[in-house]
Amino acid sequence: MTDVLRRGRASLAFSFFAQGVAFALLVTRIPAIQDRYDVSDGLLPAFLAAVPILAGVGSVCTEHLVKRVPPSHILRWAQPVVLLALLGVGAGDGLWQLGLALAAFGLAVGALDASMNMLGVSLQHTYGRSIMLGFHAAFSLGGIVGASLAWVGAHWDLALFVSYLPVVLVLLPAALVGSRWYVDGGGHKEAQASDGAGGVSGTGGVGVGFKLLLPLCLVMAIAYIGDSTVSNWSAKYLQDVLGSSEQLATVPYNVYMVTTLLGRAVGDFGVRRFGAVAVVRVGAVVAAAGFAVVAVAPGAWVGMLGFTLVGFGLCVIVPQTFAAAGRLFPGAADAAVARLNIFNYVGFLIGSPLVGALGDAWSYRGAMLVPMALVLVTLFYARSFASGPSRYGDGHERPRTADVGRGSNGL
Repeated sequence: MTDVLRRGRASLAFSFFAQGVAFALLVTRIPAIQDRYDVSDGLLPAFLAAVPILAGVGSVCTEHLVKRVPPSHILRWAQPVVLLALLGVGAGDGLWQLGLALAAFGLAVGALDASMNMLGVSLQHTYGRSIMLGFHAAFSLGGIVGASLAWVGAHWDLALFVSYLPVVLVLLPAALVGSRWYVDGGGHKEAQASDGAGGVSGTGGVGVGFKLLLPLCLVMAIAYIGDSTVSNWSAKYLQDVLGSSEQLATVPYNVYMVTTLLGRAVGDFGVRRFGAVAVVRVGAVVAAAGFAVVAVAPGAWVGMLGFTLVGFGLCVIVPQTFAAAGRLFPGAADAAVARLNIFNYVGFLIGSPLVGALGDAWSYRGAMLVPMALVLVTLFYARSFASGPSRYGDGHERPRTADVGRGSNGL
């Protein structure tokens, strides 16, 4: 059964990796997409906002679907749709085709993100120690690969379809093969019990009390306001504000993903040693400092230094937020993760238009101060990441052998 868990962990990590590649290929080529479809600066925020809105719909649907089918089944089919939708973005030549491809991408991404994190939280519970940062590190590695491929496409002036096709041809069959080894925990059955019991709220019940989840929802939204600022506006910021070339404009997201990879690679050890509360607080301070550097940067290289700090800071917050939700509602982890995941897209929905509107009305430098101030709000909610005496983290890790045995009974 240990081999089953290892294969499940590896296959889920690959799913995070593939999603990182696809997402990076989309967001780092926004200037090229804008040029291909002749999308105006005024219309661009509407297209960017449509993706998180539909992703939120996909996450809500996933919360209801997992009452009937395991999250692994949803993930197995959501990932191919994301990859094919990415290919569709590069294949069209009219605004309606772009809108259709982005709509499919958004809906599938919502289901994909929710189901991936459900499986991650379930596996972390089974292992009895912090491993969620490792999954998100795989996403960061995928982002590095995707951003690097985007740089190659920009450098050689490749058409979007030509850039995307080889990636989809490699990742799509690999994701389908890897999906054979996904491991579901008990969250699917617990979600069914929650639905039948009328959703009893509380940390010891089977339902999800929104009041208890709200601080984590706010932190999630804030983190993704910061993340969306980097992913959607870093390329444009470097090119339009700091005067970089189109090729160099693809680099900040790559640098950002490198730092998130490094931070997440060691983040699980930090959580085990110092606790989630301390790690989240340090991350918030470092991210705020990074946005401050970006706002005052005199040139492209200093701007990239700022995005580097943002990556180091934000990288630990999102995985720990999902993990905290799973700990807070151990009897309804899937539902908690799905609802929390909605605020991922709330952050994107607020962040992208907000930065764009402030940039047009005021200045893009000034707009960078908004995510800087918001991420500091996380400091007031850091205690929500504390673990109870019966949960892992903050010096209360459970023995791994006991959890593997408990998880084996449910597999």
